[in-house]
Amino acid sequence: MPKLTAVSTSSAPSAIGPYSQAVAANGFLYVSGQIPLDPVTGKIAEGGIEAQAHQSLKNVSAILNAAGLTCADVVKTTVLLTDINDFAAVNAVYAQYFTQSPMPARAAFAVKALPKGAAIEIEAVAAL
Repeated sequence: MPKLTAVSTSSAPSAIGPYSQAVAANGFLYVSGQIPLDPVTGKIAEGGIEAQAHQSLKNVSAILNAAGLTCADVVKTTVLLTDINDFAAVNAVYAQYFTQSPMPARAAFAVKALPKGAAIEIEAVAAL
């Protein structure tokens, strides 16, 4: 059985359900999907999809940092969008956070709805 270690930080929003912000196991950190909640106000970032993408990625980054990692350690992400037409705008923001070579593998999906009315959710897997 793998040893599981929870990773959390107050620099990212608390989990809004029965899950951990991240779990380390077998040399990887699995970061739960991050919606664009501001960890201070608890509200969705205002300013459109770009602001929401930045906040989601700031939340992912904060959790990575709590484990001693950065976006450069990420090997896979999943991006969930309530409007697939936001794909290009999200790519522009995403490219500011992931600049390494090779880039992480990624999947992007359009979904009907996300928690708290968010337009985006991003999860990540990073190598420890």
